[in-house]
Amino acid sequence: MKDVALHAGVSTATVSRVLNGHAAPTPETRSRVLAAIDELGYRPNALARSLRTTSTKTFGLVISDLVNPFFAEIARAVEQEARAHGYCVVLANADENDEQQATYVRTLLDRRVDGLLVCPATDDATWVEEVVAGDVPLVLLDRTVTGADCPVVRADGAEALTELAVRLIDTGHRRIGVIAGPAVTSTGRERLEYFSAALAQFGHDLRPEYVVHGDFRRDSGARAAAELVALPERPTALVAMDNLMGLGALEELRRLGLVVPGDVGLAVYDDQPWFPLLDPPITVIAQPTVEMGRAAARSLLALIAGEQPADVRLNAKLIARGSCGETNRG
Repeated sequence: MKDVALHAGVSTATVSRVLNGHAAPTPETRSRVLAAIDELGYRPNALARSLRTTSTKTFGLVISDLVNPFFAEIARAVEQEARAHGYCVVLANADENDEQQATYVRTLLDRRVDGLLVCPATDDATWVEEVVAGDVPLVLLDRTVTGADCPVVRADGAEALTELAVRLIDTGHRRIGVIAGPAVTSTGRERLEYFSAALAQFGHDLRPEYVVHGDFRRDSGARAAAELVALPERPTALVAMDNLMGLGALEELRRLGLVVPGDVGLAVYDDQPWFPLLDPPITVIAQPTVEMGRAAARSLLALIAGEQPADVRLNAKLIARGSCGETNRG
């Protein structure tokens, strides 16, 4: 900064004012400082600035699984909203693993991020204690953890799952199999509970043998689909509670020579750009991923500013396409 000041013939205070967006004494002085910065290739030392201001202008974002398009889209929305407010995002992938998640949280805390956004891998909340101890603002995204006293931004699928249950029943399905998420996640439990309650509301209890838990991964969806269609009374429809598990289920059904929806109907929680392009197009419950990411970033910004934002719960919606079909099989 001293070199820039000397080159421009101004004080270091004037250079600092220009760098921080404050008004220079004159437009000509500002232009001279900017020209000197350009000629010398000067870049402010972000670490030194953070030690002085106690702000790094960065978010830490720990997502559950970078391979999952749902989380990738959320991460993009978070980054866009953060950038619009002058923040950078440091992204970490927990890979659905508690220990990896805890390691990344510690690393981000060590790097003095101004706040954390976390999509928890499981219900384990031991890492939250370190965040609280460091007095770092925290927002949970998509999933919750027991005992975490912080804002949560997530989607509510209860209404959409009820609509899906009604649609399946109205089209003649009675034996409905569910590929559920892991019970150690709030989303894994909630989606199964909502759907089971919706079926019961219309007099169709979900049989225990028709529920197989996966891990939100493609392979687990394939294994669960194989197990379900091997039952003596094969389900007439499958509901996969995640887009990757749904993709794995579809691949397995095709490998087994089963036609969707002629032999087995299929509905998937989470939409993807290619689902409408498949034959048949896949019926989905679509989550507002972009809105979730932006809302989470705004909640974290509010916390950093000393405000107390409320939880945000956005509605998912059913998009009926052609993969559930119609059946008269009881």
